[in-house]
Amino acid sequence: MFTSYYREEFREQYKKDHPKNKSVAAVGKAGGDKWKSLSEAEKAPYVAKAEKRKVEYEKNMKAYNKRQAEGPKDEDVESDKSVSEVNDEDDDEEGSGDEEDDE
Repeated sequence: MFTSYYREEFREQYKKDHPKNKSVAAVGKAGGDKWKSLSEAEKAPYVAKAEKRKVEYEKNMKAYNKRQAEGPKDEDVESDKSVSEVNDEDDDEEGSGDEEDDE
C-alpha cells in the first residue's frame, strides 16, 4: 500500500533535492521505488495513518448512508422559494424603509 501520506512527504523532499525536475512521472516512479525499498518498520507510521483515516471514512459513510435511508428531517426540507426570491424579498423590505427616511 503506497500511502498518500508517504507520497506527500516524499514529493516535498524530492522537490527540494531536484528543483529543476518538472516530470510528475519521475517523481512518482522515484517515490514508488523508494517505498518498495523501505522496511516494514519504516512503512508502519504511514500505514497506521492510512488505516486510521480509513476507519474514520467508513464511520462517516455509515452515518451518511443511514441519514440517506431515513430521508430528510423536517428542518432539512428546503423552501419552495429560490435563494434569489428570498434575497429579492429582503431587498424590497430594505428599500421601503429608505424611501420613508428621505421624505
